[in-house]
Amino acid sequence: MIISSVYNPKIEAHIDKKLLLFNFDISKLSISFQFILCVGGVFLCYLPYGYFQEFLFSIPLFKPYGWYLTLVQFAIYTILAFLQSIFLEEEKERRIPLKIYCILALLAIGTIGMSNKSLGYVNYPTQVIFKCCKLIPVMLGGIVIQGKRYNLLDFITCILMSIGLSLFVLADSTVSPEFSYIGVLCLSIALCADAVIGNLQEKTMKEFNASNTEVVLYSYGIGFFFLFTILLFVDSLHDSFIFFNKDPFTTYGYSLMFSISGYFGVTFVLTLVRIFGALLAVSVTTFRKAVTIILSFVMFAKPFTLQYVWSGLVVLLAIALNMYQKNKQKIDLQIDTIVHQINLRFCKKHKHIQISV
Repeated sequence: MIISSVYNPKIEAHIDKKLLLFNFDISKLSISFQFILCVGGVFLCYLPYGYFQEFLFSIPLFKPYGWYLTLVQFAIYTILAFLQSIFLEEEKERRIPLKIYCILALLAIGTIGMSNKSLGYVNYPTQVIFKCCKLIPVMLGGIVIQGKRYNLLDFITCILMSIGLSLFVLADSTVSPEFSYIGVLCLSIALCADAVIGNLQEKTMKEFNASNTEVVLYSYGIGFFFLFTILLFVDSLHDSFIFFNKDPFTTYGYSLMFSISGYFGVTFVLTLVRIFGALLAVSVTTFRKAVTIILSFVMFAKPFTLQYVWSGLVVLLAIALNMYQKNKQKIDLQIDTIVHQINLRFCKKHKHIQISV
């Protein structure tokens, strides 16, 4: 057994201030380097994750089995986290209460399971652009759960995202023969669950100082048990098992690569959440999704319309405004420095021309 008792922050006076990423202490690195490391890890892991996910749902007759894919994904996450906790983690004590992990498990089923299920009804870029807009429920979750306050620019960002998202969905409903509003409903549930889980993870990880491995192990382990029970009772487990075993090398093989890349991606995202907060972490993953959409149209044949482009640009504008809002002082300082240097060069050049004349 790995866990024997629950960590109590009131009893333990000493709190470990190390910041571990795959058992490497990155707390001594500069904050800028930590950010670059986490962002690089997110892109390195989640770009293949997106490719494997879309490839799986391009397999003939695969689309009804999104929930079984989620079950396989949770199983692999749990196994990898278990192995990491044994061989790499020094801390073996569970710090976050089980009741919180049950909530996180249900939210994980909501965000990942509904996201996988939605691909049976909408195309992959629509799923991704929808998930790009989780800044909206993240803000709402931040207000409700953590009592955070946001300014006018944040709300303008949300409005722009809502407009861009609506236009993108309308474009998909026009050109995609397989489009269904059931997929939009699934994505809406996934979006709300994603918003809550990000804020809840940030709050509990800071409060209990729990490791990324612990959060992944218990959240997805309990989630696997819940989902297995649900699928067993609704009688879809047998059919899914038969379908996957018709070509196990393709189905389970790509599911394995999909899950491994997702597992390491989750670890980088949790580290981003721990250091920089849920909102900035969402901003980074949202930008990654924008790159994924471009790659999706390049790598997989699908209907296309220019409305995809300019509705996506509206969403990207909203993301850019959000990033500016969160780094306003630094960006303004850099802009002032650049403008000052340009003015100096112009003045020197103008003075040189006057002297020559």
